[in-house]
Amino acid sequence: MAAAQLGTQTADTTVQAPRVASIDVFRGLTMLVMIFVNDLDAVKGLPWWTYHAPGNVNAMTYVDMVFPAFLFILGMAIPLAIEQRLRKVPSQAQLWKHVVSRSFSLLVLGLILANARAGDPALIHMKPHVWAILALLGGVLFWMVYPKAEEHKVLVRTLRFSGLALMIVMFAIFRRTAKDGSVAWIRTAYPEILGLLAFAYLTTCILYIPTRRWRWAPFAWLTVLTVFCCFCTVHWIEFPRHAGLYLWPFGNGSDTLIAMAGVATSIIFVGKQSAHWPTVRSKMTTAAAFAGICLVAAYLLTPLGISKIRATPTWSLYCVGSSILIFMLLYWICDVQRYTRWAAFARPAGANTLLTYLVPDFWYFILGALGITWFRTHFVSGVPGVLRSLIFTAFILGIVAVLTRWRVRLQL
Repeated sequence: MAAAQLGTQTADTTVQAPRVASIDVFRGLTMLVMIFVNDLDAVKGLPWWTYHAPGNVNAMTYVDMVFPAFLFILGMAIPLAIEQRLRKVPSQAQLWKHVVSRSFSLLVLGLILANARAGDPALIHMKPHVWAILALLGGVLFWMVYPKAEEHKVLVRTLRFSGLALMIVMFAIFRRTAKDGSVAWIRTAYPEILGLLAFAYLTTCILYIPTRRWRWAPFAWLTVLTVFCCFCTVHWIEFPRHAGLYLWPFGNGSDTLIAMAGVATSIIFVGKQSAHWPTVRSKMTTAAAFAGICLVAAYLLTPLGISKIRATPTWSLYCVGSSILIFMLLYWICDVQRYTRWAAFARPAGANTLLTYLVPDFWYFILGALGITWFRTHFVSGVPGVLRSLIFTAFILGIVAVLTRWRVRLQL
């Protein structure tokens, strides 16, 4: 995301450094686990805690904490990105244009992934996997970070226009057969993880940007969102369930709650407002208290249920408290002690996140388009399946590292 000014402190002094390594490492490790658990989901015969907990039980597993960790780190990047953008272009109009554009871009990619297997080959005249590859390829061409050299301008514009045109054509020709047998267009009910991130990013910015000058504002918004989530969970407030994300992008408040907690954590550790916590000790003490409050609140709200599927406040706050503690540990290791070499395998994924997210999908769609089913019929249970998922994760991280070295990057 954005480069940030990090205070690397002794007990009484603050020295500016150019980058927050712990944010990239946290993001990279989250991507690593996300790739692993997504592939592991197809492996049978494993303990219950290796899968998402069912929605009809009050429980959560480590798998249920991966998406919230991504929301949390998305929130952490928001204050840094906004500071950097306003330094470059001090315009509120341009800032909001960027926020809306980025949200819409994530939503478009999410809808591509959500409909990747739903297309009717007889109606779109190609395999659904081919449609998905072409649509994502258009996104890659459009959102790729190209060289800024003057001699490449015409080529860059041509590639971007071609990517945009390809996406538009793929959306225009898409058709699917609905459950009642009728012909339907893009299914928008579930916009996939990227779409959920789009709504969380948009709603967090809606609340944070107008109030960003007050360092207490994210904590206040977090409290309001928690109360709202509680009211939705006990059905005292019903309209979010009926309105849908397109009319009410906050949903029941849980995703925005988690992202806002990331914003609050960010202002403790990095950026301009972190000067209010000038030493490592003050940052760690404040963050530990913040995490403790969230975990205690989660425990007290246990009667409302613990479920990722139902997006309960208890699940949200347990994930927030855990994410804060994990970030504190990474901050101490990576930014205070400057020990980052151990995380070299995850740094490319953390710095090139969107590409990392899309590479596994490209892999699955290419196999589907070629009719290769070997990976779905071998090593699909028990320990061999786990080893397969570990190897697959390492394979994807290796591809991302190579592409990043070749300067293939995506930025919305």
